[in-house]
Amino acid sequence: MKRYLNIVWDAIVPSNPVLIIAIGLCSVIAVSNSVQSALLMTFAFSLVMIPSNIIISSMRRIIPEELRVPIFVMVIAAFTTIAVLISRAYFTAIYDLIKLYILLIVVNCIIIGRAEAFAYSHPVLESFFDGVGMTLGYGWVLTAIAVVRELLGKGTIAGFQVLPATFQPAIIMILPPAGFLMIGILIGAVENYLRKKEGKK
Repeated sequence: MKRYLNIVWDAIVPSNPVLIIAIGLCSVIAVSNSVQSALLMTFAFSLVMIPSNIIISSMRRIIPEELRVPIFVMVIAAFTTIAVLISRAYFTAIYDLIKLYILLIVVNCIIIGRAEAFAYSHPVLESFFDGVGMTLGYGWVLTAIAVVRELLGKGTIAGFQVLPATFQPAIIMILPPAGFLMIGILIGAVENYLRKKEGKK
């Protein structure tokens, strides 16, 4: 069990897809100006990431080497369709705001990258935990950025007013440059944490 927990932990911090591997940044910048959008994007991401890893891992011995990427895309596209249908049915208002980025999950570098780098060469259970870890790693970064950007840019969190009515929102926080700024701050914080941890070892 410890091995599986290590796989999850590795995806959350040491090999975080956004902060360390630095892929999938487009959706992070685009939807992290709202906590609701960030949570829906994470939910949709999980509906694709985890089952895709499982299916690709279970089929890895029968997938021809030269056809692996097209097959990866087909599997991911199938689960992206499911994620789109569920999001549109149950979270219509938020879905309408970020539907482009949910549709683009099918070509999300994180999911395709993990299919190639992990699921295609590891057993099903390990691939499942890698999918869970990647989802958590992606989700916590997206949500953390969204909390700060929405709070400072609108005075709300998940649409609920938090700061007093007299607060003057910093409009720049809901614009793309603030997303890059927040990612830079988080990268610095995580890198500092990892170096200190390595130093203790």
